[in-house]
Amino acid sequence: MNRPAILIVTGAGGVGKTTLSAGIAAVIARRAARTLVITVDPARRLADALGIAMLDGTTNRPTPVPGAGPLDAVMLDVTASWEAITRRHAKPEVADRLADNPYFRAVADRFPAAQAYAAGEQVAEFAQSGNWDVLVVDTPPAEGGIDFFMAPRRMRDLVGGRLLRWLTGARLPGRRIFYRTAARPMLRLADTLLGSALLEEIADFLLDLRALYDGLAARAAAIDRLLVQAKVLVATTDSPGAMREASRFFSSLPEINASPDALIFNRSLPDTWITARGPKGAGVEDAALRENMERWSLEARRNRDARLEMAARLAVPMATVPWLRHPPIDIAGLADLIDRAAGLTAILETVTA
Repeated sequence: MNRPAILIVTGAGGVGKTTLSAGIAAVIARRAARTLVITVDPARRLADALGIAMLDGTTNRPTPVPGAGPLDAVMLDVTASWEAITRRHAKPEVADRLADNPYFRAVADRFPAAQAYAAGEQVAEFAQSGNWDVLVVDTPPAEGGIDFFMAPRRMRDLVGGRLLRWLTGARLPGRRIFYRTAARPMLRLADTLLGSALLEEIADFLLDLRALYDGLAARAAAIDRLLVQAKVLVATTDSPGAMREASRFFSSLPEINASPDALIFNRSLPDTWITARGPKGAGVEDAALRENMERWSLEARRNRDARLEMAARLAVPMATVPWLRHPPIDIAGLADLIDRAAGLTAILETVTA
């Protein structure tokens, strides 16, 4: 079974990662490559363009995108992903207890690292299925995309960590080991203040979490190997805040298993605006239009210079995706957006080569 190529689009929230991911997937599928785009939380218009039903309680089941060739899309459901994780790595009775435990559900639903790890698990699951040639991954935006790459290691460290081993016992000799440590002042106080029922619920959660370790550790290592081999595109915009987030991602590279292949500037003002000039008339309206165009010319120049400086400083190829007056609302529009991008075509060609 051939392993699919994996293309990861990462970056901070609000820079258009999901739109870029969908457009890139549409372009790759147009070349007859069986493609799956994995997204987290698309806006309504984007979900409609991809043909993803915006329903409560969605499952992680890929859906064919109408009129897009061999392109499927899936919207990540974190809760469903974590239920699948427990079924995969724990005995049925342990998985049932975890699914019913409110502490486990809170961790699965609300913690960014848990969301990021669930996304990684789904990527590994789809990669092993052999159903696609290319996976395009829209990462969760937590920590500017850093969490996605760090999540396998963090979850492995959490479940096998020293604190959890100390609380549950080194070898898990029995489910009541937690209470045999209750003579410790901290746990005795917790039992008095919170009540034994609540403490038992917490203990059950910690013990069952430990039971996931062997399977989760092996899976996390497999996810790490996939991420090392993936192509990574870091998305940003020309705004200072977004560029700082992208720079932070690059500064974190020593800690994460990623080697970015390109820096994508989305919603970039066209370079033609730099030399644009207003009408030469002497009227008030002409003067106002000239002043407005001069301001946009200066802004377009500033953005271009900032892009070039950042790409040179980070020593990474740069691609620019133009600002559009109206965002794409269908598959054709998404693909057209990517076709208009400068510097991106050559990178995408390497994915399907």
